Amino acid sequence: MARRGRKRRLGIEDEYWQLILAGVGTVKACTLVGVGRKTGYRWRAERGGLPPIRRVERERSNRYLSLLERQRIATLRRLGLSMREIARRLGRSPSTISRELARNRAAHDVGGYDGDLAHSRARERLERPRGGRIVADPALRRAIQLKLEVEWSPEQIAAWLRTEFPDRPRWHVCHETIYQALYNGANGALSRQLTMKLRTRRPLRKRRRRAHERTPRFIAPALLIDHRPAEAANRSRVGDWEGDLITGRGGLSAIGTLVCRRSRYIKLIHLPGRRTAEDLILGIRETLTELPESVRFTLTWDQGSEMAGHDQIAALFGEGVFFAHAGKPWQRPTNENSNGLLRQYFPKGSDLRAYSAEDLRRVEERLNTRPRKTLGWATPAQIFAASLA
Repeated sequence: MARRGRKRRLGIEDEYWQLILAGVGTVKACTLVGVGRKTGYRWRAERGGLPPIRRVERERSNRYLSLLERQRIATLRRLGLSMREIARRLGRSPSTISRELARNRAAHDVGGYDGDLAHSRARERLERPRGGRIVADPALRRAIQLKLEVEWSPEQIAAWLRTEFPDRPRWHVCHETIYQALYNGANGALSRQLTMKLRTRRPLRKRRRRAHERTPRFIAPALLIDHRPAEAANRSRVGDWEGDLITGRGGLSAIGTLVCRRSRYIKLIHLPGRRTAEDLILGIRETLTELPESVRFTLTWDQGSEMAGHDQIAALFGEGVFFAHAGKPWQRPTNENSNGLLRQYFPKGSDLRAYSAEDLRRVEERLNTRPRKTLGWATPAQIFAASLA
């Protein structure tokens, strides 16, 4: 007797993906639909972390046979009814029933036509997977891979391809095409190992979620962000800076970050010792001596205790030091974004004391010479140098 193959529980898979799209975690989604954690991770790995292309059952057009209709066809066939009688009872054309029995019935199915197996075969056939441009063009694949190796984002690569190869329209792929080749690539596409070169280093894609508010920290600020000059708010000049710390494992180590709002030019502050206010003030002073006064107008920081000595560096900025409101990191968006970029080089949970001042300079150069979409694909170094000139 031929052995029946394992049925794919398509209804449960649809419920699982609906929970994932709603922001539920993989483990909790598996618990809610009644499958094991490994099954959920296997479903995600098969799709690169993205929901399947096929639509859930209730969203499909009535033109197609549903699971219930296929189960009824199987039951009525076992009762010996003709295809015309089955079509009459289902309200379908006899040719629809005939094609269904021919397409989705296998010789080894025990008991003849099986509605569940037939529905699974029909659903999987709908996807019609194809390789895409990156799979079909080895030269394009190599060009993309070289840029991924030096930590360019897919969006930066897509813009570079249009600028560098204007006479090759087949190479003008969008960034989502590159992401699909990374996470959903078939044989010959980009290696999944290259996801480690992305900023997030995620082996699977996940849905963005709303960030939780950080716990407010209170110190007596000199001036709140409400009093910051309008030029700093509208990014009309180079020299308005935002600052923060990125911390290492257990909060025992840190690196100071400064980023120019207009040019997105980044300066890193080496803090080899403790992350005290004295260490930070000394580090800021040493870093700012490298910059002329013409690009030192304002500094905006959060209300962390590390800036307790802000009055000691206020004189280094022509128009003063300002503080964002407690628990509102979005008031320093340029710095928050830059800290996310830096985490690619200084992962969370690592000991940041292991990085030397030379290591920080190399990361600065890597980020400052990378084209940015918000700058019209110019580099921060180019914008910053133009302001000095």
